[in-house]
Amino acid sequence: MAADHPPEPSTTCRRSTTASPRTKFPAPFLSKTYDLLEEEEGGDENSSSGRRIVSWNSEGNGFVVWSPAEFSEQMLPRYFKHNNFSSFIRQLNTYGFKKTASKRWEFQHEKFQKGCRHLLMEMSRKKCESSVFPTYLKPSSGESSSNNHHHNQTPSSSSIEEESMVLLMEENKNLKREKMELEMQIDHFKSLETKLLDCVSHYMGNDYQYQHNADSNKTNRLR
Repeated sequence: MAADHPPEPSTTCRRSTTASPRTKFPAPFLSKTYDLLEEEEGGDENSSSGRRIVSWNSEGNGFVVWSPAEFSEQMLPRYFKHNNFSSFIRQLNTYGFKKTASKRWEFQHEKFQKGCRHLLMEMSRKKCESSVFPTYLKPSSGESSSNNHHHNQTPSSSSIEEESMVLLMEENKNLKREKMELEMQIDHFKSLETKLLDCVSHYMGNDYQYQHNADSNKTNRLR
């Protein structure tokens, strides 16, 4: 009798059998986000209150930020050295994550799944879209069909959109501030460049004068 074989893994989570010419590693942002979810899933720091800050969704094919405020205050500094939730979402957008729920901060990517860390290596930054709206603000196909039947927005979905707008405005302010800081740094480096050129010019002038005096003294001794 033939021995029973273990069941094949799901198609979406099956390891690639093709050999890669070079060892490929996932992007640090993806690894840290995955570690964050795995450690929070196995930790018990929030079990006493029964509240979760972030976790995998019930299907394991996405994750939910249940409390953006606590996530920004507690989780982001620990894993990403900053507390800017809009920057975190912007990073998700660059890797093709989609916001899949209107009433909560849930994000999904076909290669970002619970128990399938190896799929992270197949994820990469996407090219910029022509649309001015980032992917995480675009409704999923399920939401689009639902909106066709329900034209009136619920207070919850409206508040999510307002919060998204606030995040975009905050990100715009941050980008403007970063631009000003970069311009100040450029001016500073230009000033340093000018001073360096002055020093080199002064040094070259002194060296020329020293060499000229040495040649004159040598000529006088030969006479």
